[in-house]
Amino acid sequence: MPNDLILRVVTKWLSPTIILFALYVQFHGDYSPGGGFQAGVIFSTAILLYALTYGLDAALKVIPEIALKIGASVGVLLYAGVGVVSMLKGGNFLNYSVLAENPVTGQHIGIIIIELGVGITVASVMILLFFTFARRVAPE
Repeated sequence: MPNDLILRVVTKWLSPTIILFALYVQFHGDYSPGGGFQAGVIFSTAILLYALTYGLDAALKVIPEIALKIGASVGVLLYAGVGVVSMLKGGNFLNYSVLAENPVTGQHIGIIIIELGVGITVASVMILLFFTFARRVAPE
């Protein structure tokens, strides 16, 4: 792997900025375009950029594969958990209105948790897919 100083410096500066933008898209998804899927893909691009610049081994030190597998599972559990809690509170599956005393507040709470679950799952799966394919084509 070439040792390109400019690329490494730009990546170190750009990766946190990309992650910050992903968090913005994540938490403003219920008020504006965006949400969990978009934020997850944006977040994963920061890790992919880091992996392409510093190598797969360095990226695996930043975010281990087991953490990604746990993240993918936790995201799905968050999504399903909101639906189950909605049903336990007397509503339909994913009926956020019953999550709080005020139905509007329940809607906000529900969509934020759902989008968080989607974002975590999408980011984790995208990075896992990249790591899997990158490992297959790595020179021996």
